[in-house]
Amino acid sequence: MFEKLYPNEYFESAYVIPYEKMYEQGIRGLIYDIDNTLVEHGAPADDRSIALFDRLKKIGFEITLLSNNKQGRVDMFNADVCVHTICKAGKPNPKGYLRACEIMGTTKDNTVFIGDQIFTDVWGARRAGIKAYMVKYINPKEEIQIILKRRLEWFVLHEYFKRK
Repeated sequence: MFEKLYPNEYFESAYVIPYEKMYEQGIRGLIYDIDNTLVEHGAPADDRSIALFDRLKKIGFEITLLSNNKQGRVDMFNADVCVHTICKAGKPNPKGYLRACEIMGTTKDNTVFIGDQIFTDVWGARRAGIKAYMVKYINPKEEIQIILKRRLEWFVLHEYFKRK
């Protein structure tokens, strides 16, 4: 019933994903959510995220930030990581995910999306036919609408983990 909401993989953090292995397996494009996936909500890129993006570029990945945020927020984070961006993406609409593949020159089959929310990030990627890796959110202090969605996510994740 929930299969389109299930991530393909779940990780404790975007910083522990085995990126080298992914590249060896043919993944060439990475699409990221920003807030609570890479940094706390509204924060600029920090040393950890800058180091991660430097590492990913050296491995050979193309990278796009896909955010429902406005240009200013995305530009603030991107100032120090310097990758492709799509703002006001309208996630979970699949168009932004597919546009990211187009920008990076990748396909649905060799691209992975990484985010912290089921009902925007994971569902949108899965609708676009792109693998979705979900990570545990960084900070539980969020806007009320996200807190309410997190409670619904718990039920989906409960079923997901039961099947793993």
